[in-house]
Amino acid sequence: MTTKRYTPWTADRINSQQGRRVVITGANSGIGWETALELARKGAEIILPARSQSKADDAITRIRRQVPGAKLISEVLDLADLSSVRAFAARYIERFPSQSLDLLINNAGVMAVPTRELTVDGFERQFGTNYLGPFTLTALLLPSIKPQPGSRIVTVSSSAGKWGKLDFDNLQSERVYKPMRQAYGQSKLADSIFALELQRRLTAIGSPILSTAAHPGYALTNLQKGGSGEIGFVLQLLSAALKPVASQDAAHGALPTLFAAVAPEATPGGYYGPDRVFELKGHPVPVPIPKTAQDVSVAKRLWAESERLTGVSFGPLSAVA
Repeated sequence: MTTKRYTPWTADRINSQQGRRVVITGANSGIGWETALELARKGAEIILPARSQSKADDAITRIRRQVPGAKLISEVLDLADLSSVRAFAARYIERFPSQSLDLLINNAGVMAVPTRELTVDGFERQFGTNYLGPFTLTALLLPSIKPQPGSRIVTVSSSAGKWGKLDFDNLQSERVYKPMRQAYGQSKLADSIFALELQRRLTAIGSPILSTAAHPGYALTNLQKGGSGEIGFVLQLLSAALKPVASQDAAHGALPTLFAAVAPEATPGGYYGPDRVFELKGHPVPVPIPKTAQDVSVAKRLWAESERLTGVSFGPLSAVA
C-alpha cells in the first residue's frame, strides 16, 4: 500500500495571472503587500488602494523594485468611511466599465483598537473597518466581477473568529467593549459568516463566481504594532513569546490568501489557513469553519442588518431566501 505524498502549497504553484485584473485592499503593507507582490510576479494587473495616495504609491514603488514590469494602479480607499468606499467603487467602474474584474481580495483591517472608537459613519471601528467596509465594497463591485469560472471574492478573516460571538444587541460594542476577544473576534467572525453566506447566495442564482476565505495564522505584520497602551504592550509580549515557535513572516502569512484566490483546488465557500501549530504557521490547507459561521439563520440576519446599516444592496443576491 502506497501513501500519497503531501506536497506543501507555495507561491511557486500559482499559475500565470496574465490578463487578470485584481483589487486588493490593504495591499500597502503586511500580507496584502505580499499577496500583491506574488500576483504581480505572475502578470496580474493590480489595483492597489490604500488610505492615502502616498502609501499606495510607496507600495507600488516597492513592488516594482522586485517586479520592474508590474502592472499596478494606485488608488485611495478608507474602509472605515463608506463615502470613501463608494467613491473608490465609482472610480473603478468609470475606469473599467462593464464586467472587468477577475478577483477581489478583501484583506485590509485593524486589530485590537485599545478603546472603543467610532468610524465617520458611527460604527465601532473594528466592526466597521473589518466587516462593514468590505461588505459594502463587495456589493458595489459585484456587478463588475466577470461571471465566469475563475472569478473569485476572497475575504481575509482570522483565527480569532473562533473566539468571536455575534451579539446582535452589541454589534457596535456599545454595551461591552473588549478589544480582542469581543470586538475584533466579532468582526472577524462576521467576515467568515459573510464569505460563506455570499457563496450560498451565489450558488442559489447559479453564479460561477467563487467566494472563499482565509486566515494568515500568526503572521508578524503591522497589525501587531497597531495597539497602544496596555493592549499594545500585551501584544508585544505575546509576539516575543510566540515568535520563535508559532509565528511566521508576512510572506508565509499571505499563502492562505493566495491559495483561496487562485488555487484550482480551492472550493466554493472554502476556508484556508496554516497547517501547523494550531493553525498559527505553515502551508495553506482547508481549516474548520467556525460553527457559528455555518448557522444559516444567523447569516441571513447578519446580511439583512448589514444591508440596513450600510444602505447597499447585492441586487439578485439580496432576494435569496
